[in-house]
Amino acid sequence: MQSNVKSGAIRVLAGEDLSDKEGYLVKMTHASGVPEVVLPTANGDDALYVVEDDGEDAEFVDVSPLTPDRQVRIKLEGTCSPGDRLVLADVATPADKGMVRKIPTAAGTYRVLAVAEEAGVDGQLVLARPAHLGLVTVTE
Repeated sequence: MQSNVKSGAIRVLAGEDLSDKEGYLVKMTHASGVPEVVLPTANGDDALYVVEDDGEDAEFVDVSPLTPDRQVRIKLEGTCSPGDRLVLADVATPADKGMVRKIPTAAGTYRVLAVAEEAGVDGQLVLARPAHLGLVTVTE
C-alpha cells in the first residue's frame, strides 16, 4: 500500500501568472526543487494537468491531472467535432499557450492529449476525455 499520495486535484504553486487560465493545460516543473506548474513552452510538452482554480505567479492554484476516468473541459483554439483527437495549440501564439486544437493538417509531430466528446467552437471550454495516445506525425 502506498502512503502520502493523493488522487484528484492538487494545490501547487503557479510558476507564472495563471490568472484567467481555468481550463488551460499546464505542465509540472519546479523552482529550486519546489513543484510548480507553468503553461507549455513547446508543442510537444507533457501538459498533463488542467487548471481548475487559477492564480497569479507564486500563488497556489488547483490543477487536476488528465486521467481517462474523468471528463474535463479544456479551452479550445479553433473548432472540433466529437471524436477529434486534441493536441496543444501552437505555443508560438502566446495567447494560445495551454489551449488545445484538433490535430492540424500541417506536417509535424503532435502529442495527442484528449479526444473531443462534443462539438466545439473557438474559445469554448470543450468537453473532452483525456487520452494519452502518444505522438502522431502528420505528413503532407
